[in-house]
Amino acid sequence: MSASAPVRLRGRMREAERLPEPPRRQPVRALGACALLLIGSLLLPLSLATVWARSELTDTDRYVATVAPLAANHTVQDAIVHDVTNGVMTHIRLDGLLKAIPRAERAALLKRFTRGLREFVDKQVRQVVTGRSFPEVWTGVHRAAHRALDDSLTASGDAPVTLDLTPVLDRVRHQLAGNGLGIDIAHRIPRMGAEVVLLRSPDVPRARLAYRAVRTAAPLLPSAAAVCLLAGFLLARRRRRALICAGVGCAATAALLAAALDLLRARALDGLPAVIPRPAASAYADTLTGSLRDGVWLAIGAALATAAVAAIGPPAVRAARRLSPR
Repeated sequence: MSASAPVRLRGRMREAERLPEPPRRQPVRALGACALLLIGSLLLPLSLATVWARSELTDTDRYVATVAPLAANHTVQDAIVHDVTNGVMTHIRLDGLLKAIPRAERAALLKRFTRGLREFVDKQVRQVVTGRSFPEVWTGVHRAAHRALDDSLTASGDAPVTLDLTPVLDRVRHQLAGNGLGIDIAHRIPRMGAEVVLLRSPDVPRARLAYRAVRTAAPLLPSAAAVCLLAGFLLARRRRRALICAGVGCAATAALLAAALDLLRARALDGLPAVIPRPAASAYADTLTGSLRDGVWLAIGAALATAAVAAIGPPAVRAARRLSPR
């Protein structure tokens, strides 16, 4: 009887020896499976980030729908009221109205009159910003800004990208013109619109390169990540262990992406000019990246659930079979 022929031991058949695989086959196979699983785990968060960036940068309707709820956000409304009121007050000169007042009394009267006028303008601007028609104005402003951004990133040149607040000022001018004292104020507001710079000219070339990289990578990275994970799982000899490792690895890399988002958010807010209110910028950043954060936490949950099922599932099934009555 040959050495590899089955023999009977305690009523069961087993092989006395197994034919060994080629000496280098098992290590190479294991290394290949580990490398594929590692690459797939690293590509997962990159896939999430590029798909999110591509959808927000290239789809105007999606972007507008994302930022639409900010029109009712109190911190954003307060920031708009503050900025627009400051813009209106810079074009109002009261010195000519106080010529008949003695010079010694002008400073105190001018300060008191300016404070009262600012409160009046602030109230009128707030009525515009909190009115029923403001969400439509907000949507129109951001739709125009996103189209300008898309045109700037897809064309040549380095013209800055701005957020044009002319529609808001038009509503404010109309509101002031219909409120007694506001008639003179409305005529003092210039017809030119106010603009907020979203992307400066020196930053446009770098943003264009990132935009093109995102558009190229977004369709490829998810497929590459899925192929690497599947190939690593099929190549592994111990597939249950491979599934556990893949789940833990994907959860870990997704958690690193979540931490990177928090770090980038903090640094971006710290780098903003002092004139931009931090609460409003925080609300905008959280709203814009909300879908990405949801995707990251969904990926973490799915990866951990997969690893848990792979680790607990087979032993639990075997234990249930042993305990079940025959």
